[in-house]
This record gives sequence, structure tokens and C-alpha cells, in this order.
Amino acid sequence: MTRTAPADLVLVGGRLHTVDPGRPEAEALAVRDGRIVWLGTTEKAAAWTGPDTEVLDARGRLVLPGFIDAHNHVRLGSDDACVQLAGAGTLDEIHRRIGSWLAAHPDAAWVEAEAFDYSAIEGGRMPCAADLDPVTGDVPAFVLSYDVHTAWLNTAALRRLGVDRTRTSLPFGEAATDPATGEPTGFITEFAVKGLSRDGHRALRALGVPWACQDRQYGRLAKSLDDAVGFGITTVVEPQNSLDDLALYERAAAEGRLRSRVVAALFHPRGTTAADLDDFAAAARRYDDDRLRVGPLKLYIDDVVEPRTAALLEPYAGCGHHRGETFYPPEEFADLLTALDARGFQCFVHATGDRGIRTVLDAVARARTVNGPRDARHQVVHVECLDPRDTPRFAELGVVACMQPRHSAPEIAGPGKDWAENVGADRWHKAWPMRSLHEAGAVLAFSSDWNVAEMDPMVGIYTAVTRRPLDGGEAWMPQETVDVETAVRGYTMGSAYANFLEGERGSLTVGKLADFVVLSRDILRTADPSEILGTVAEVVVVGGEVVHKV
Repeated sequence: MTRTAPADLVLVGGRLHTVDPGRPEAEALAVRDGRIVWLGTTEKAAAWTGPDTEVLDARGRLVLPGFIDAHNHVRLGSDDACVQLAGAGTLDEIHRRIGSWLAAHPDAAWVEAEAFDYSAIEGGRMPCAADLDPVTGDVPAFVLSYDVHTAWLNTAALRRLGVDRTRTSLPFGEAATDPATGEPTGFITEFAVKGLSRDGHRALRALGVPWACQDRQYGRLAKSLDDAVGFGITTVVEPQNSLDDLALYERAAAEGRLRSRVVAALFHPRGTTAADLDDFAAAARRYDDDRLRVGPLKLYIDDVVEPRTAALLEPYAGCGHHRGETFYPPEEFADLLTALDARGFQCFVHATGDRGIRTVLDAVARARTVNGPRDARHQVVHVECLDPRDTPRFAELGVVACMQPRHSAPEIAGPGKDWAENVGADRWHKAWPMRSLHEAGAVLAFSSDWNVAEMDPMVGIYTAVTRRPLDGGEAWMPQETVDVETAVRGYTMGSAYANFLEGERGSLTVGKLADFVVLSRDILRTADPSEILGTVAEVVVVGGEVVHKV
């Protein structure tokens, strides 16, 4: 018998679900120089084991490829310095939390809060400065919505940031105004498009908003990266960065915090120049290894449904003729995407409304006609409200559906929530059509959209499989659930393919990077989907190195 050279690491005693149809299952694997060199039975693993080999006993546990979170805002993260408003379902509760924070921080120069839920304001209206003033007084307040697409300011913050009736188009968003008086209300839209841009962050820093300073950004990034590896996420796709932000990842790598691999997309706001694109291309050449890769471009075609800023084919429920707007006229966007495609850029396009999604698909079709078909893998990100006539176009055009299953949960988007009420019950069948897209042959890339929703892939998988609340209860639109294996593939090979990583990651295959996770429960064989929740990553390995263990 010919004995092979010992491996650096051998895992035995596992139930390996490889996500590789060529070899769907195994019991053991061997790793050398960061890559999988063998798959087989526990009995035969001894041939790969030497005196210096690290041996992991999976003890019968399920072993999966490391999760690839295809849309995770680790750089935005969650900020411990902010008042946490997640779960605050009423304005009174928001007041209580902010008041408690101010009592504990009497000398605070700013009140900053995050995760405000639109539904907390009764009557379906958007919040205003007068809603914050009674609890914040003369301390400026800066409150971000849970989706980070809008900001909410009190009167003191409006003054501090120089927002008045003559200055409503801001570097960090668009100030809503009272239709009767023309005065800014304190509600800021387009924050994700403008406030999270390079210019927007620079403006907020110059105006003294602590949330935007680089140390606070790095703190959010480092904490989110720690959380990611703890959840078994071995590759994070950070979808919206400026060139200024890349130094944060370099710092994380230097300080040993970059344990998960990162793909960083660069934000392409309106006004991006040819020189900017040259700089983006240069950054892609500079950052191009298996730990940090830069390259895709992030664009927006519309905004979000809750404040009625997504672009719908038909008017919002109860809103007369209002159906939202696209950020670009369709012809202009088609020309833009065609030009970016011609330069070889992959585009991640935020699109939530059915008209926004159709505008993106039409643009991809134009690019293929003008430039010729290529393996571009442009992504429609979110795909929240999809007209069934556009479902087959994803596969036909080679467009990836990058989706966040958790957003479809009834307690977030279902009956009684702003998403469902704004769209209207007659369009609920369009909501997050995961099964329809899968059956039509589209590639599904699943993700968390942290910190808009929980980062834990178990939460996303559970919601994709059940469309139920986390505490049980009735499912919403259960005809669009998928099975557990499909959901796992969405978090592994689907997301790998979506980012041109399928040759290196996404499955347990000889020759690929040794990124894998040992789970505490076998989520593929559980009879009760609720048991998916609470499943934890007991061991996480990146490049053959154990980076997390419980």
C-alpha cells in the first residue's frame, strides 16, 4: 500500500454534505496547504494522518462548506454606542429607550440610535422631528432606520446639520418637507444612496456626527467580522464600499480580525466618473487574493417599499397614482449598465420593486445585445416584489437573484407591516418568490443583509424553509418556501457562483479551499424545522485553520 504524505489537518467521524453532486457525501477529509486534498471514509483517513497532523473528530455531526453570505454589511454593522431600537414597536417605547440612554449619558453631545422600525409610527406616516424633540430636547439626535435607507433627525440636529427649507438636497440624503410650509420635517430619504457614499460619509464627519468617524466604522467592522466567523460564515460579501473604506480591511487584516474572507464591492453612485472607474479597476488589481478581493460595483435602481420609495409597476395601495421612482430613467440606466458591462465590471443592483427589477433586467438584456452575451453574473439584489412575467428572465439573462430570506418573514414584511400594507394583498404573491425563481432555473445567492436582519445563516435558512416568524406561528406565502438543501446551497455554492468563486469555495471538493463548518445539529435531517434555529457552528475552519471552536 502506497502511503501518502501526512496532511496538516484531518477531520473524521462526520457526515459531510459536500454540495458537490460528483461526491455528495463523505465521512472524512484531509487538508494540506489550506486546501482539501482528500475525501473519504473515517477508516481510510489514517493514511493521511501523521505525528504533526491536527485531527478533528466531528462526532457524527453534520459538516457543511463554510457559509458564503452574499450581502452582508459588516462595515456598517451594529454600533454599541447607539441606542438600540430593534423591537421598539411604538413611539412611546422609542422615547423610553432614548430617555433611559440619556439618563445614563447626561453629558452626551449627540443621541445616535439605530434599527428604528417604520411601523412604530402609527397611521402609516413617516416620523418627524417633533416626534423626537420631547425626549431629546436640545441634544441633536441622529436615528437610522433598521434598513439604513432613511435617517430621522430632531430639530436640534436639523440646525446642527444645516438643514432648512433652502437646503433640502443634502450630501447625505434628501430632506422631506412639509407640503404646507415647505419646512424640513426631520425625515431624510435616500440615506443608503447618499449618506453611505464616500461624499456622504465625509460630509457627516465634517459636520461632527460621531457615527461616521473612522474609529467607529472600524469598531463596527471588527465586531461584525468576529460575529461572522462565529456563525460559520467563511466568506463575507460586503456590498457597498468606497475606496476610503478599504484601509479598514487592511487594518483588520493587520490586527488579526480578518478571519473570514471578504469580497468588497465598490459603490457606484450617480456622478461616478471615468476616472473613478479607472481607480476602481486599479483597486481590483491591488486587492485580488483569496482573503480580500475588490471588484464588483454596487448600484441602486430604486429604494425601499416601507417609505414608498421603491419603484412599482402599479401605484402603492391607497396612494392614488404614486408608484415610486427609479434613480435613473430606464434608458439612461440601460446605457450605464451597458457601458459598465463593456468594461468587464460585474454589477450588484439594488432593486426591490417590480418596476425597479424589470428596469434592471431590461438593462442587462440591452447590454447583452450591444456587447454580446458574456458570463457577467450581474445580480439583482433583494428581489422583494417580482412580477411573475419577469421570473424566467433571470435564468435567460444569466442574472443572479441575491436574496435575503429573513426579510420575507411575516413579523417583518407580512400582514399588518408596512411592506405588506404598502404593496397590497393583491400583490403579495410577488413577495420574495424564492421557489418560483429556483424552479425557473435562476441561481439563488442567499444572504443576511446584516445589520438589517440577523447575521446567523440558521435564521435565513429557517425562514427560507418555513416563511414563519422566529417564535412560530402562521407562515406567510408558504408557496414560496424552499427545502433545506436548496437553502443550504443558496448559502454555499449559490453564493460562490454569484461571486465567481465556485472554483475555490462553496463545496467540499478536492482542490478547493478548506473552508468548512461543523454544526451542532443535522439541519438536513431534522423533522422539525424550528430545530434549525439554535443550531450553532461548533467548529469553523478557514483555509485549514481552526478559527472558531465551542
